Amino acid sequence: MLAATFALISLPKAQAFDNPNWGANYFPNVVLTTQDGKQVKFYDDLLRNKMFAINLIYTHCTDVCPLETAKLGQVYKLLQDRMGKDLYFYSITIDPKRDTPTVLKAYSKKFHTGPGWYFLTGKKADIDAIRQKLGIALRPNSDPLTGHTTSMMIGNEATGQWILDSSMDDPHYLAAILGNWMSSWKYNKVEATYDQKPPMDPLEHERGGSLFRTSCAACHTVGGGDLIGPDLATVTIVRDRKWLKHFIQEPDAMLKSQDPIAVALYKKYKQVNMPNLKLDDAQAENLVQFLEARAKEYTHAESPENHETTTKADSSGTR
Repeated sequence: MLAATFALISLPKAQAFDNPNWGANYFPNVVLTTQDGKQVKFYDDLLRNKMFAINLIYTHCTDVCPLETAKLGQVYKLLQDRMGKDLYFYSITIDPKRDTPTVLKAYSKKFHTGPGWYFLTGKKADIDAIRQKLGIALRPNSDPLTGHTTSMMIGNEATGQWILDSSMDDPHYLAAILGNWMSSWKYNKVEATYDQKPPMDPLEHERGGSLFRTSCAACHTVGGGDLIGPDLATVTIVRDRKWLKHFIQEPDAMLKSQDPIAVALYKKYKQVNMPNLKLDDAQAENLVQFLEARAKEYTHAESPENHETTTKADSSGTR
């Protein structure tokens, strides 16, 4: 009886390691190199008995890659106490010829990464094999770089739990999947109930506020200080409205045309490309209206009668 009990307890992990559907017999155990120049084996060192999220990047991307990484950075902050202990992030380059460990290390620093988040490169054939086994391979007849998927593979190798999700999803949702669901709620923290939550900001109900939260808040704040990009509290005051809409819609084109403001911002904020999110005129207008409303609130807080409140905010580093 005792022997049978121990056999049942140990069975799931043994099956996970040996099962060809998700274990050592399935994943290529190829060698990759981290941003610190350390060589690791894909299955033995990165997957085996670990929980993780894997996404694809390339550092000179002018599309959504920077936003993907910034979004994952939001998830990282929510799960920071577990990162590098029982939870890991792996960002694998699909352009290993350019993205050397040195380039990847510089790129990772732009997004304020920390322990447990590895940026990886290797032989192109090995990376292609990993992508195929993960189900995030390049679509047929697609551009090798711009045609890559923005999906992210979330996994718990020991239990055989796998989820393919969008790397652009809500950070709190992704943190709940990674932090709770993948560990069978072992690390679940009791959260406030709905009636204890603060009321939603009225501007968040507007389309511009919602779009800012989902597409911009990973890199920008409005009055909370610089993040990966600048604080946008007064952007509608200091920038021409027509210029701002154009920049929101086509930041890559404006940078390519050597627009002086776009170039200056690119240099100031560590050469992180602002992604072209393919926003239409209505979406850009909604964002500008949201920022204009925020600017009115901010300048009101800066008025003399509110100086005492503003000074306190300044001293606490919240501006």
